Amino acid sequence: MANAIMVDATAESKITSYQWLCLLSAFAGWMFDSMDLNLFTLVLFPSVAELTKLTSPPEIAKIGGYIMAIKLFCWGIGGIMFGVVADRIGRARTMVITILIYATFTGLSGLAQTWGQLAALQAIAGFGIGGEWAAGAALIAESWPEHKRARAMQIMQMAFAFGFFAAALDNLLLGPISWRWVLAAGALPAILSLLIRFFVPEPERWVAVRERDAGKTTARETFAAIFRPDLRRRTIVGAVVASSVMIGCWGGLTLLPSWIQQMVRASGGTNGVSTISYAFMLMMVGAVFGYLTLVWMTDALGRRWSYFIFNIGAFASSLYLFWYVADLPTLLWFMLVYGYFAIGGFGTFAVYLPELFPTRVRATGQGFCWNAARSATAIGPLIAGWLVAEFGSFPAAAAAVAFAYVVGAVVIWFGPETRGIPLAD
Repeated sequence: MANAIMVDATAESKITSYQWLCLLSAFAGWMFDSMDLNLFTLVLFPSVAELTKLTSPPEIAKIGGYIMAIKLFCWGIGGIMFGVVADRIGRARTMVITILIYATFTGLSGLAQTWGQLAALQAIAGFGIGGEWAAGAALIAESWPEHKRARAMQIMQMAFAFGFFAAALDNLLLGPISWRWVLAAGALPAILSLLIRFFVPEPERWVAVRERDAGKTTARETFAAIFRPDLRRRTIVGAVVASSVMIGCWGGLTLLPSWIQQMVRASGGTNGVSTISYAFMLMMVGAVFGYLTLVWMTDALGRRWSYFIFNIGAFASSLYLFWYVADLPTLLWFMLVYGYFAIGGFGTFAVYLPELFPTRVRATGQGFCWNAARSATAIGPLIAGWLVAEFGSFPAAAAAVAFAYVVGAVVIWFGPETRGIPLAD
């Protein structure tokens, strides 16, 4: 009997080639998702300046805020829609569709002739960017063993930092030539969709549940299930805690390029492109350390305490960055701290959201929470850009959106602690 238990435990602890393939494909999909998402953030200043003929950083930040708000709203809608699709046609198939959408329209954004065209192309890309995460997260959650699932999810979420780093490297190499080439390079991830299409099968857990429930529910009923009494509270808490981090983070990130440009000009410099790229690279280095910390913290302290600590850290570092940092050398080293909390904090609900929902509606539920948050995130750049244009104050605008972190730090305690609880089907 003891020998049988030992054999079973050994078999469970061994990670199969299929599980590694699922993690690799989801990691790559999310990395390139992040890259294409953040390319516009990096070229916001030169692209909007060229297309609008504006020269004032506050005015450019205002138009850039409009474009980011539109993109983030479509990002959210696309994610909710493709979450339902992933529960009905499969995780891997949905990843293929979403990658093709975001890669194609990010590349086409380099051809925009007006800021309205740029906004429209980025909005369509946003639909695909929004849909990829829910499918990839569900793929890992349902293919990896229970005791290693959280770590696998953290590794996948770490891909966001690598994608940000890839975007910054793209901008560093191609930005001096033209912002159009930076966006054109965003079409390259389309190649990944072919590899996923031919080499990544659907997880057995999803296949079994789908075969059991085939024809029993419609797409509308699948979506409505996450608002039924047994899941409603989890859905609301999940959406709010995700919105808190995203509004606080993206409100600040939208301001950073124009603020750095203003600091470069004030110091007598002219090379804002390289400074922005270096700043974002350092921020992603900090984010990687944040994700690595959460690999341990989410299991040691639980999902809720980990989220709470990182939210308070993100709030404090956001205020310090925009209110007390006054020179470029200080800004660059503090990017490590800011990235650790503001970007690394995304790793908290990357683990938490998939654990809130059963397999039959996992992609729908986590997709709704993640992407309803993305739609709400449009408020951050919109408010931040408007405040800068109206009052000319980057610190005041950043402080306003940073208070979103406090909301999440309170609401997380209304949700369940999911550490150590097996996934439900």
